[in-house]
Amino acid sequence: MPPRAASRAPLLSDALLFAAGAAVATVLLLTLANPFPQPGDYGGAAAVSSSSGPVSSAGGGGGRTFYDDPAVAYTVDRPITGWDEKRAEWLRAHPEASGGGERVLMVSGSQPAPCRSPAGDHLLTRLLKNKVDYCRLHGVQLLYNTALLRPSMNLYWAKIPAVRAAMIAHPEAEWVWWVDSDAVLTDMDFRLPLRRYRAHNLVVHGWPRLVFEGEARSWTSLNAGVFLIRNCQWSLDFMAAWAAMGPDSPDYRRWGAVLKSTFRDKVFNESDDQSALVYMLLQGGSPWRGKVFLEDGYYFEGYWMEIVGRLGDIAARYEAMERRPGAAALRRRHAEAEHAAYAAARDAALAGAGLAESGVRGWRRPFVTHFTGCQPCSGQRNEHYSGGACDEGMRRALNFADDQVLRAYGFRHAGPLSDDVQPLPFDYPVS
Repeated sequence: MPPRAASRAPLLSDALLFAAGAAVATVLLLTLANPFPQPGDYGGAAAVSSSSGPVSSAGGGGGRTFYDDPAVAYTVDRPITGWDEKRAEWLRAHPEASGGGERVLMVSGSQPAPCRSPAGDHLLTRLLKNKVDYCRLHGVQLLYNTALLRPSMNLYWAKIPAVRAAMIAHPEAEWVWWVDSDAVLTDMDFRLPLRRYRAHNLVVHGWPRLVFEGEARSWTSLNAGVFLIRNCQWSLDFMAAWAAMGPDSPDYRRWGAVLKSTFRDKVFNESDDQSALVYMLLQGGSPWRGKVFLEDGYYFEGYWMEIVGRLGDIAARYEAMERRPGAAALRRRHAEAEHAAYAAARDAALAGAGLAESGVRGWRRPFVTHFTGCQPCSGQRNEHYSGGACDEGMRRALNFADDQVLRAYGFRHAGPLSDDVQPLPFDYPVS
């Protein structure tokens, strides 16, 4: 198996491959909050949804807000100050948007042009459906962007303008959750443990020991393909500092050389978002480090090569859990609107079935399986991976996740790599 360090070569994730000329592209906003009340941390029933209509000011106009200030811009080259106060004032003026828990807005995206790989557009559709399914089940809004919001910040830097604009457009969201398009949510029951992050403003998958203590510095000691960032002034300032190491910077070439000399395992000279993020956290006296949570307790972002070969065994163990004596309630058929309650019941049963531990030594479903380096749209994958391994791995992960969704409709895939589905018998998986 190739090392993780090789998973992001010069051709990085298609999730961030935004082609030039995208000024004509559009932003597709999928407002997918679940209309049914749900317990938990995401804001549940309070989330703004297509069923409840848009948030509106009194009388259709309302008082002045930061949106009426021409100095407030959506672009990363225009700093915003006093954002916490501006956002708080907007929320006071729109109490219908601020109730419940901490709202989460998922942001993802892909390039506006058709994929060069023959199967690329089909895979992007399935990857998008996967995110739509998760967001529908958990009351999370989804913004899927196909526009290059700042042409100079392309490739892996394109996420920063998209996330920044999303923060301004969605003051009701406490968190913005960036998910690369080539990432698959493979546990439809799992909910982000937001209370765990209450003292932090940025969550990324990484290993504190490797980032902060390791002598052999590595640009893959964390992964920037999936992150959770709080909608606050700190985050706007952080993204401005992060972007200052990107293509808009007059020192862009110098930053590429600095990052390559800092990380021995970095094989290309270009300044990229992930190396820049690690570098920012490495610096002594970093103003950012204290508010960054490096999540290594579960697969907040999991490397696909560690995961896809185990999905069949994981599925079998979950079925065995539901066949145990006293587990009839877990396999009871129910409406999709009841998903949260049944997900909580399954979560409570994991420990007794030996499935509570996450990671390579555990059998809990991986939350996010990230196909970094596979380039499903361009087809120009990392040289360490064969096309068959990437394509089969994606189909396996997507079907694994889809079976969890289809179960509420009485179906599942005929096999881990099959596009066909078959009806489930009553009392599955006992029958």
